[in-house]
Amino acid sequence: MLLTAILLLIASQLPIVAAGMAKSGAFRSKENRYDNHEPRLWMERQTDPRRRRANAAQANSFEALPFLFAAALFALYLKAPLGLINGLLIAWLVLRAVYLWCYLNDQASLRSLVWSVALLVNIALLFAPFYG
Repeated sequence: MLLTAILLLIASQLPIVAAGMAKSGAFRSKENRYDNHEPRLWMERQTDPRRRRANAAQANSFEALPFLFAAALFALYLKAPLGLINGLLIAWLVLRAVYLWCYLNDQASLRSLVWSVALLVNIALLFAPFYG
């Protein structure tokens, strides 16, 4: 169960990783310094496509978490095999890490494919109590 908690903690940090990528280098910049007083306004002014994609990846990562957590809690509540739950969580994390890479590197078609597979893994997690 400790591994499950650690995997869920890692999942919860993926949006933070994407946010860090969106802001990367902006703290040292003189002409485009990150503004912590108006972070959303600062982000709206960004023209660097990589920075904008990282911000979009952050938003999508936050959007993916409720379904993941609901599916994991449902699977745990109905006593799905812990190995299956953890295996699906690991698969989801790997896929979402690849998804972030795809987003940052403007691999739109691959990103959509990886997003779809991660969604299927999430659905498998939701139904994990019924295959055990």
